[in-house]
Amino acid sequence: MSHGYFQHGGITFPGLLYSPRGLEAARDFPVYDDDVFNVTYQKSGTVWMLEILSLIRCNGDPRWCRSVPNWERGPWLETLLGLRRARGSPRPRLISSHLPVQLFPRAFFSSKAKVIYTVRNPKDVLVSLYHFARIFRPYKDPGSLEQFLEHFLKGDGGGAVGPGAAGGVNG
Repeated sequence: MSHGYFQHGGITFPGLLYSPRGLEAARDFPVYDDDVFNVTYQKSGTVWMLEILSLIRCNGDPRWCRSVPNWERGPWLETLLGLRRARGSPRPRLISSHLPVQLFPRAFFSSKAKVIYTVRNPKDVLVSLYHFARIFRPYKDPGSLEQFLEHFLKGDGGGAVGPGAAGGVNG
């Protein structure tokens, strides 16, 4: 199993999921004033918040949530597939991301687009991320919980590394 990583903007990314080309494309992503960005540190409630935002968008009608997968309702900004989906999404768009502020789309900063930033207790994030890293193949083996904690406290995502490893939009 390959665990190729690369550095981009001071953040380590797993190469199986992300590419420098995709991350640069995210910086050039066109942002509209009615866009809503669902931003979190990894394992902090991204999907949970996307469900809430999807229901708000549909005035509480769950049919859209039940019939459209979450990765289509709130595509991931930092992946090439997610970028293509986001560009084709009907407005107002819901867009998910773990990107830190320095890698966020430039157009966001001159728009009226909104960011919903979900925060979770870091102890809960640590445990969730540790178990996720143990089964999610693009991440390297996290080692013991104690080793993972040491990496996590250094800001590298607990040794799993990836977007959000150095913080979400809060950078």
